[in-house]
Amino acid sequence: MKKIFLVFIAISTLATAQKKDIAIEEIWDDTFRTERMNSFNSMNGDFYTLQNFNKQSQSTTVDKYSYATLEKVETIVDSKDLDDLKYFESYSFNNNETKLILGVDTEPIYRRSSLGVFYAYDIASKTLKLIDEDKIQEPTFSPDSKKVAYAKNNNIFIKNLENNTITQVTFDGKKNFIINGIADWVYEEEFGFVKAFKWSEDSKNIAFLRFDETEVPTFSMDITGKELYPTQQVFKYPKAGEKNAIVTLHIYNVEATTTSKVDLGEYEYLPRFKWTSNTNILCATTLNRRQNNLNLFFINASNSSVNVVLNEKSDTYVNIHNNLTFLKDNSFIWTSEKDGFNHIYHYAKNGKLINQVTSGNWEITKFYTINEKTNTVYYQSVEDGSINRTIYVINLNGKNKKRLTNASGTNNASFSKNSAYFINTFSDATTPTIYTLHNGKGEKLKEILNNKKLSKKLEEYNLAKKEFFTLTTKNGEFNAWILKPTNFDSSKEYPLFMTQYSGPGSQSVSNTWNSANDYWFQHLTDQGYIVVCVDGRGTGLKGVEFKKVTYKELGKYEVQDQIESAKELGKRTYINANEIGIWGWSYGGFMSSNCLLKGNDVFKMAIAVAPVTSWRFYDTVYTERYMQTPQENPSGYDENSPLNFANLLQGKYLLVHGSGDDNVHVQNTMRLSNALIEANKPFDQAIYPDRTHGIYRGENTRLHLYNKMTSFIKENLGKRTSNLELLKQ
Repeated sequence: MKKIFLVFIAISTLATAQKKDIAIEEIWDDTFRTERMNSFNSMNGDFYTLQNFNKQSQSTTVDKYSYATLEKVETIVDSKDLDDLKYFESYSFNNNETKLILGVDTEPIYRRSSLGVFYAYDIASKTLKLIDEDKIQEPTFSPDSKKVAYAKNNNIFIKNLENNTITQVTFDGKKNFIINGIADWVYEEEFGFVKAFKWSEDSKNIAFLRFDETEVPTFSMDITGKELYPTQQVFKYPKAGEKNAIVTLHIYNVEATTTSKVDLGEYEYLPRFKWTSNTNILCATTLNRRQNNLNLFFINASNSSVNVVLNEKSDTYVNIHNNLTFLKDNSFIWTSEKDGFNHIYHYAKNGKLINQVTSGNWEITKFYTINEKTNTVYYQSVEDGSINRTIYVINLNGKNKKRLTNASGTNNASFSKNSAYFINTFSDATTPTIYTLHNGKGEKLKEILNNKKLSKKLEEYNLAKKEFFTLTTKNGEFNAWILKPTNFDSSKEYPLFMTQYSGPGSQSVSNTWNSANDYWFQHLTDQGYIVVCVDGRGTGLKGVEFKKVTYKELGKYEVQDQIESAKELGKRTYINANEIGIWGWSYGGFMSSNCLLKGNDVFKMAIAVAPVTSWRFYDTVYTERYMQTPQENPSGYDENSPLNFANLLQGKYLLVHGSGDDNVHVQNTMRLSNALIEANKPFDQAIYPDRTHGIYRGENTRLHLYNKMTSFIKENLGKRTSNLELLKQ
């Protein structure tokens, strides 16, 4: 009996040992790719569309599906039937879904913006019409479908689809001086939009923003390229404390071909504008420079009269969001943190509060839609725990709340336009993405797509279980997760590698499926590391007090929390307190740099990718929201800048940046490099030529980066025993 038992143990051990470790190459070659629903678009009625690729005909299609049956109803357009367009990369409908705009030859500009060639396609006649001979931006149908407005060369144009004439709306557009109808760099990056023009629902007016960048300081980057001489990328970038573009709101009357400027008084930013349910009333949001005083205006397009319907102030800052929805009576839904947590509010059209729809010590994470027939509001929140996302419905009066998704994890809904159905996208730390169909009551009708093949494939690998826990330090209780090697032995000591982002309102500890970095962390556990992530103070979804404690002091409390977390973790018997490393990207790189310097008695090594090294180098909107200006708050900027603590470096440090980073400029890394050189401190550096903030374009770029970081960790953090080495022993 004893012999049989020993044989069983040997077989079990061999089976475990025969599982594969994750190779870094596999992370970037689609080995672990999840299946997804591509280019999903809700249609009128109970239908939706998907953009698909037909392998047999090598063509692109837009296919229409029924929510009720999930069956394909028809193919709306197939590029094989188009003489002038063999494929397309994007599509968008007009209001009554009789026409499409098809885009091709997309050329990226910044994170969200791009140029492309666009066509208007008439579904009934199957005719294709080129909108403009040149590459353009953001083509948009008028609501009556007779025209398309678009931007080109910093000006706005209108193409009349009935007579093929083009009308130029603005004439003063000039690169690095005046932009009409398209956001400047800082609005695109920080306020999250590119298209800065909008049709009124009666197609009579176009509201648009005009950006005067004349006084904004210019930033330039050398582009190495492949030619004999490098070129330069030159653009306007307002760094903290410097001048912003002067942004003004205008209304163009299509019939009269006249433009009027809207007087909104004094403000610094105009981050949102949209037409209300009244086709003659435009709504606009303004902020002061400190971003702690928000005004919501209603503007009469006929006479340009202006009324403030909502004012929101804060001792810190007011968040900008997209959760503004107008009901038929022009009352509106709005979300706010004014009671200490992000919740939904219902206001009358004159700005009077009707009622607070949701309340509690938890946060709304998405407002989806309202069904006005039933007066019900659909939203996503963290009521099921701050690391989870769950879908709920509630009456507009705040009563009869109901949970629509049962599984704890990350749920995200895509609703039909009439709210009769929604497609739920679910995942958690152990379940790759599943798409399911539900009715408006939350009842699951059918599974659409799963990733069981991926789950089966992953059974071949050594995968550590992501364990969620609460880490208690002297500074508070924090959400955290830990990955231990699959051959974990509690009697042994392991080196600890910490990962984090830590930026204001962010969340790195969430119950969702793997990102590429999660597979990298799995690779590190295979090499004998323990990997931990901690969301300290300043991160989101736990209320305003927890999030905004870092106001005017970015990098102070967050760094303290990572240092104290490392100390607390180091007390565990299975973690070697002398072998702790940390890394991060962007804000996370700012953090990892500070942790290594200010926590030089705790951290042995750090990696910083594309880090901010002084908030003086970053843009106005993001930085001043949390820090005010350098002129107002110099100590907040300087006392938390790695530049001023280079002499504290003791551990091993790898500094990585893309030289073409238009967001966090390589200037940050060069200035810190100089500070370290002047302090006579050795460090490692890697510059990726012409790569932007994500450091991903170009063959093998990500593979090279992650190989480099992995080698650096292996050389400088702990003695490891991989699964393969254990098998050899």
